[in-house]
Amino acid sequence: MAKKIAVIGAGVSGLSSIKCCLDENLEPTCFERSSDFGGLWKYAETSNDGMTRVYRSLVTNVCKEMSCYSDFPFQEDYPNYMSHEKFWNYLREFAEHFDLLKYIRFKTTVCSVTQRPDFSETGQWDVVTETNGKQDRAVFDAVMVCTGHFLSPNLPLESFPGSSQH
Repeated sequence: MAKKIAVIGAGVSGLSSIKCCLDENLEPTCFERSSDFGGLWKYAETSNDGMTRVYRSLVTNVCKEMSCYSDFPFQEDYPNYMSHEKFWNYLREFAEHFDLLKYIRFKTTVCSVTQRPDFSETGQWDVVTETNGKQDRAVFDAVMVCTGHFLSPNLPLESFPGSSQH
């Protein structure tokens, strides 16, 4: 029986983690709190959820050869440095090519991840999630946290007297 893996977050790392699980004959379930994949690369005009996202005029500052997945290079006609739309489109192509989207539970927040009482024997985790106000609990053999270090904006406003958050 395949080991069950919880993947938290469906951004760049979450998508590649789902694929790696499948490559290793593991059974991934990805939990994504927003309604789409791509993490901060999914542009939104406004950010009601407080998540950090790309801004409208963003262009990557890492060349395409260094920012692609090793097993899924950018198409030849993609520019060396690309807009966030082009990069998100690449993520979509990756997810569709490897059929990853069916493993993602969108609009699902992970509330807690705790070791099971028999963790020392099984190594298993209890994962509590919430979707549309309804909580669910599941047991996983491993957990991959793919929320990234840009999850919450860092606004050191106290370092700048007189500034205000807008």
